[in-house]
Amino acid sequence: MGAFLDKPKMEKHNAHGDGNGLRYGLSSMQGWRVEMEDAHTAVIGLPNGLDPWSFFAVYDGHAGSQVARYCCEHLLEHITSNPDFQGGGGGGGPAVEPGVDSVKSGIRTGFLQIDDHMRQISEKKHGGSDRSGSTAVGVMISPRHIYFINCGDSRGLLSRGGAVHFFTQDHKPSNPLEKERIQNAGGSVMIQRVNGSLAVSRALGDFDYKCVHGKGPTEQLVSPEPEVYAIERSEAEDEFIVLACDGIWDVMANEELCDFVRSRLEVTDDLERVCNEIVDTCLYKGSRDNMSVVLVCFVSAPKVSPEAVKREAELDKYLEGRVEEILKRQGDEGVPDLVHVMRTLASESIPNLPPGGELASKRSVIEAVYNKLNPYRNEDTDPAPEPCTRTLNYYSTCTRTLPQPSSAALDCSEEEEEEEEEEGNEGSLPLFT
Repeated sequence: MGAFLDKPKMEKHNAHGDGNGLRYGLSSMQGWRVEMEDAHTAVIGLPNGLDPWSFFAVYDGHAGSQVARYCCEHLLEHITSNPDFQGGGGGGGPAVEPGVDSVKSGIRTGFLQIDDHMRQISEKKHGGSDRSGSTAVGVMISPRHIYFINCGDSRGLLSRGGAVHFFTQDHKPSNPLEKERIQNAGGSVMIQRVNGSLAVSRALGDFDYKCVHGKGPTEQLVSPEPEVYAIERSEAEDEFIVLACDGIWDVMANEELCDFVRSRLEVTDDLERVCNEIVDTCLYKGSRDNMSVVLVCFVSAPKVSPEAVKREAELDKYLEGRVEEILKRQGDEGVPDLVHVMRTLASESIPNLPPGGELASKRSVIEAVYNKLNPYRNEDTDPAPEPCTRTLNYYSTCTRTLPQPSSAALDCSEEEEEEEEEEGNEGSLPLFT
């Protein structure tokens, strides 16, 4: 069967919510991969007396979904309940809001704790045979600060004042500091992978790469230590945060994605729809990975503009007309296929295409009118949605794990991905169940 499907699975998991002056939406899709191993968490109103705080994260699993799934359910608990996060305040919750240094220290400690805890579970239940791992990118938002958290090659960014203000740095084995640590642990970097296999230099799980004697947890071939960045909030300028796995960033640069999100927010206030358009656009741009994205909007995010809505409608009408014209010009070979239509449109100068998304972001519009005008097409050649029977929802589990006030909004969903990050890790045993 290989690493890819014959057709992409385009069914999406969606969620949205609001609170604490924030709105969020999320979308995830299996795409071309045989498995879907991504997971995500969205929590508005944190435990231990931190009601004004929020937490969002994306986990990009590899070689199995176990680690990503467990982190989705328990990482936040490990962060907020440890004494470092509470500034030494004990387990009953902090008496005062923790300071920046305490938050950063607590996040780091939480990552190391959950990684060690998962290792113990793996060794106790399955003799340490599980090989799954996961990247993690997230944000913890307090009334005064935004804490970006990154471990691996998923990425988060902040749009402020109409431009990319901040983005996390990917942890790749070829990065000089990462490569130095790998080599100091007795490993090597070949074809930009740890020991020629794993494509990320930091991750949770991946315990096969964390067994070098005499080295601490942050000195191993693969480190579970996150980088944590604290940014002061700017109510007047902060627009939105994007968290996404590398299936998104593989085909869209930071500026492209920000421009695309901004243009979508001017035509709709439905954040699920915006996230779905991001995922679909990346699929049509050529991403063959799983895709997950979380969009968090502040009060100063772009608002729906009547002018932008009008331009969007005019663009859709123009594209519909052009597709009809192209189909009418059929030659001796019959009706052109959809690929021919897309190539023809790509060769033209079309005004007002969404920045960053360009023609790929209008594939659904083009395909809809093509299918309407060509009812006898060969459907076997068209990528079509198929049911994603492996998608699971962990809402109730996470609600029990993280007790919330009645006003708290929580979504935590797990899906399953490919074995791109570590080839040859087949047959992982069920873990953490």
